[in-house]
Amino acid sequence: MNWFLLLIVLLATLGGGLVPMFVKRVSPNFSIYLLAFTGAFLFGVTITHLLPEVYHDLGHTAGVYIVIGFFLQVFLQQLSHGMEHGHTHIPGEHHHNIAVFPLVFGLSVHAFMEGIPLSFHYDDQSTLPSLVIGVAAHKIPEALTLMTVMMHAHLPKARLWRILIIFACITPLSAVIAYFVGNKSETVNHALLYIVAMVIGAFLHISTTIFYESGTKHHELSKKKVAAIALGIGLAILTLIFE
Repeated sequence: MNWFLLLIVLLATLGGGLVPMFVKRVSPNFSIYLLAFTGAFLFGVTITHLLPEVYHDLGHTAGVYIVIGFFLQVFLQQLSHGMEHGHTHIPGEHHHNIAVFPLVFGLSVHAFMEGIPLSFHYDDQSTLPSLVIGVAAHKIPEALTLMTVMMHAHLPKARLWRILIIFACITPLSAVIAYFVGNKSETVNHALLYIVAMVIGAFLHISTTIFYESGTKHHELSKKKVAAIALGIGLAILTLIFE
């Protein structure tokens, strides 16, 4: 278990959540291009690293679980209203009547799933650090959106801090649990691979949704957004040199 890599995920989540709490106004362009970059990087790492590892271990069965994970994420999105991909579909989110629990619960289940792939030793030594960077990058806009919505719900500051700290711990804690449980039983460790396949499906859903939905009313691709996506994909491909 690489504790330093898990610390990166924890700090990225905390950092993203602190932005709306301490910065009065975040530029919409910042969120657009950050989402495009992090979504593209996560997509690239998933395709170039995580997908081959899972197919190597599970064979064609992996595809079934990837599809299940894709549609599981569709279901979770009904609870979280799209916070996983950096924005929400909550009508009137600036009002006081935001249902906090379903949002946090749906996003927390997703965060727990994200941690499981971080508990494995992969054949390719570059897979785990690349995946950690991808998840950490994804956590920044995810936590930023979560805390923005929680602030719109006018929660007390102490509760905002509790939500952020607990949410930041979920993914690293999930990785730790999966690591120790998996090490006790080869059967359990193999079963966790099917969950990793489902996480791939969730990642594919989130990252592709970011490409098409984030940033504009008509979902068009501006030149700067294309550049952010290209940069994210390019850096993900560059991680292959560390194989």
